[in-house]
Order: sequence, then C-alpha cells, then structure tokens
Amino acid sequence: MRKTKFLLLSLCLATTVQAETLDEAWAAALNANHQIKTAQANTDVSQEQLQASEGQNLPEFNVGSGYTQYNETPSAKTNIGGQSAQFAMQQDGSARAQAMATLPIYTSGRITHNINAAQATLDATQANEHVAALNLKMQVADNYIAVLRAEDGVQVAQSHVQSLENHQKDVKNLFDQGIVAKNDVLAADVELLNAKQTLTQSVNAYDNAKARYNQLLTRQLNAKVELAKKFPESPKTSLDNLNQNALNQRPELFVLNEQIEALHEQTKAMKAGLMPQVAVNGGYQYQQNRYQAYEGLWQANVGVDWKLYDGSTNHKGDALEKQALALKEQREELSGQILLQIRQAWLDSEETQQRLQVAKQTIVQADENLKVTTDRYQQGLATHTDVIQAEDLRTRSHNNLNNATYDFVLAGLKMKRAVGNF
Repeated sequence: MRKTKFLLLSLCLATTVQAETLDEAWAAALNANHQIKTAQANTDVSQEQLQASEGQNLPEFNVGSGYTQYNETPSAKTNIGGQSAQFAMQQDGSARAQAMATLPIYTSGRITHNINAAQATLDATQANEHVAALNLKMQVADNYIAVLRAEDGVQVAQSHVQSLENHQKDVKNLFDQGIVAKNDVLAADVELLNAKQTLTQSVNAYDNAKARYNQLLTRQLNAKVELAKKFPESPKTSLDNLNQNALNQRPELFVLNEQIEALHEQTKAMKAGLMPQVAVNGGYQYQQNRYQAYEGLWQANVGVDWKLYDGSTNHKGDALEKQALALKEQREELSGQILLQIRQAWLDSEETQQRLQVAKQTIVQADENLKVTTDRYQQGLATHTDVIQAEDLRTRSHNNLNNATYDFVLAGLKMKRAVGNF
C-alpha cells in the first residue's frame, strides 16, 4: 500500500514539474515570437544609424583614378618674336590618380546634434522593443488563462455529466420500483444528453484555446499543453501610487519622449548646417604629363563652407518642431489613457476579489444543497425538477468560482501591464 501511494505521489510530482508556468511561457514566446524579432531588428537598425552618425567625426578617405584620351594634344598659343607659335601642355592621353582625406574640424554642432538625434532614436526603438515584449506577455497571459479557464470548464462539464448519470440511475431504480412515472425517466435522459452536448462544446473550446496558445508561442497547433496554476501576485498599493508608477515607467511614454528629443536634435542639426563648416583636406594627387615638372604632388588645405542663405532649411526645421508638438499632444493623450487603464484594472481587481469570496462560500452550500435534494428524491420527498435545479445551481456555482478566480488573476495581470512592470 505504501509503495502504491509513493508511486502515485511520484506521478503527481512529475506531472507538476512538467506543467509549464507563466514565466516559462513568457520566455518561450519572447524567444520565438516574430513580433519580438521584428522589434529587435528595428533596434539593430537604429544602432547602425547611431554608429553612422558617430562616424561623421572620423576622417573620410577617398581614392580615385582614371584615364583621359583627347582627339588633339592640348596646346597653348603664343607669339615669339612676332611669330605665332604653339607648344604642347599635356599629353593627348594620360592617367590620373589621387588619395585624399577630409577631416571635419568645426561644424557648429551639426554632427553633435545628429549623434544626439540618433541616440534618442535608438533609445526610443529600444523602448519600443520593451513595449512589444509587454504586449506579447499580456497576450500570452490572456491565452494562458483562457486555456486554464477552458480546462476547468471541461472538468465542470464532466462533473455535470457524472452527476446526471448518477441521477439517471436513481430515476430508473425508482421507476422500476413503481415510485416515479415514466416522465421522470424521459426527462432525466434528455437532461443527460444536453449535458453531454455541453461537454462536447466545452472540449471543443478547450482545444481551440490550446491551439491559439500554441500559435502565440510559435509551436505546432496540436502540441501538448499542460499549464501550471501559478500566477504573479497583484500589486498591493494605493491607486495613487499605481498612477505615479505608471507615469514614471510606462515605456510607451518613454518612446514618445525620446522621439520628441530626436526631432529637437534634428532641428538643431539642420540649422547648424547654415553656420560655418570647417574641414581639413589633404592627400596625394598624380597626373600623368611628361610636359609637367612634377606629376605627383602632396597637398593640404583648410576649407570653410558657410551657407549664407537657404530658402528651405528653416521651413524644414519648423516642420520638425511641429512634428514634435504633435507628439507632445499624443503623449498627453496617452497619459490620460494610461490612468484610465490603471483605474479600470484596479476596479476590476476589487470587484473580482469580492466575487471570488462570495463564490467560495456558494460552492459549499450548492454542493450540500444537491446532496440533500438527491437524498430527498431517493426517499420520494422531492421531485425530479428539484434535483435538476439543484444540479444546475451546483454547476453554475462551480463555473462562477472558476470565472471569478481567473477574472481576478487577469485583472491583476492587466494592472501590472498598465503600470508597465511585468
């Protein structure tokens, strides 16, 4: 006997170990989901753009070469002693090559602002990746709970069928004894068939829930799903603290802040382009020409470029500032929506907690009510309708408990998502 109990205990423990937790589901989804990979690719793009902006501070090297062929030898005309004369200045065919380096010395802050804009864009993209992760985790949590809710729904439906099968046996026994009419037998059969139909629908809903869950985790739709009923605790703090935490740490707000910053820096960089730009140039040039004393020459120079007037730059800068203003308005709107999400989740959590407490109390009473009614029916003191009503009440009570349980868990998860601290 002890050995049998030990084997059963080992089997239960093994099943528990194999059950997938919500944290494991999140990790699997984040590792394989295509939306996350897209967000990560966008972050890589922004990282490359930042490095490109930083590269503007580095020297630029250019190497070029070519060959030119003229139909006549380039010559110059002159008068010598009153006589017209000409002499060759360059070969009719010649090669040229050069290697030049350019280094910006002073750009009026243009490069610095470009780097700042690229950094802000990278920060916004990374925050967007965080947003994608939070959204995915909420989707996984929704589907995770949907699977467990459907699984418990199947168990309640199975319990309902089993209860009605037991009642059907009682009815047939009483009918055989001549205590109840044939009508009770027919009614019991119909109730049982209806319960079996409900069970079939519950099983189908459970299978669909598992398929949606597997699809979200990028698995085979028919892969085995076994989930653990273990969830993170709901935030235990005041509504004001939740609001403040959300406004401080929601990545969606950070995305907008960084996008606004990037636009401001782009505007500064664009306007800095109208100011003096100083660069050093140097390198080696070779021009094939036998008439020239030195075919290869080293050179160095400092150049200043100052665009005194440009009719488009100021307007482009104003357009960027207006985009930033639009994003500020969007940020204010989002802040209001976040506060609404927090309040809704908080109210849902309070409501479902009360439902859960009531549902737990109702279960005991509903089970006892069915037991008493069944005993009374077997003794001929209650009707078939009384038993069916008691069984329906029991089934509804168990479904209410399951729904209250998972609604409470889901409300807590939504609150954590609204705060932004999954």
